[in-house]
Amino acid sequence: MITTETYTLPGSNGRNMLADLTYDNAHTNAPLIIFVHGFKGFKDWGTHQMVARHFTQHGYRFLKFNFSHNGTTPEQPTDFADLIAFSENTFSIELDDLKYVIDWVSSGSVIPAAHSVTLIGHSMGGGISIIKAAEDKRVSHLITMASVATFRNLWPAAVEKQWKLSGVMHFPNHRTGQQMPVKSTLLDDLDRNPGRLNILARAADVQQPWLLVHGTADSVVPVSHAHDLKAMQPNARLLILPNADHVFGAGHPYLQQQLPPDLHQLCEKALEFLAEN
Repeated sequence: MITTETYTLPGSNGRNMLADLTYDNAHTNAPLIIFVHGFKGFKDWGTHQMVARHFTQHGYRFLKFNFSHNGTTPEQPTDFADLIAFSENTFSIELDDLKYVIDWVSSGSVIPAAHSVTLIGHSMGGGISIIKAAEDKRVSHLITMASVATFRNLWPAAVEKQWKLSGVMHFPNHRTGQQMPVKSTLLDDLDRNPGRLNILARAADVQQPWLLVHGTADSVVPVSHAHDLKAMQPNARLLILPNADHVFGAGHPYLQQQLPPDLHQLCEKALEFLAEN
């Protein structure tokens, strides 16, 4: 029987992170996958739980979590109810959060200890996962979905000067209609940590088996990012899905009973990759 349990984990700056673990009761020590969501994402978006069940049905445990400053709260996990936290997020905070999650699953204090983890990162979460794989040997495999090759893909370069002057920039959320504030401390973090937060440079340091997936119809992160990452890490396996978009056919809410074809293909290729490596 497949079970999903929810946990509250301590995150950065005293903010908690909501996480859930999907597993088969007959295989409580199965290899563990951690899913890393992207910008304006959250663990319960769209098809994420269907993906969790798909991997669980094929022999894995699957953990999803909300970053501490992603704008949701443990009480409102699917709403951007804490825009103050969202405004204060940085890439270093997300790397710290991911470390805390890996620490937690490795400790054996609450769930059977994972001796290594596979990271699956989407979009901005792909960039975070690449950096974490390069710096944390507890990561055994890396799978990126429509990953950014630079965090600066998330905004036009021309806005940075005004962003720093005003101290905040608003990113529209077209789904909710919210204007989501991000303080210029995000830029400060990039400027202070140019080595650590250089995704392309860190991609060259990834030694784990890596499956790099991107769609040719991605209008959010161009497919050129995948080719740039592959150029930096020739050992990565590159999978280009023709006509796939940024979310591989998914959406929020997602009301279908089956995974969209592009996302299903991605999951199947990921399972083959994990089995081979």
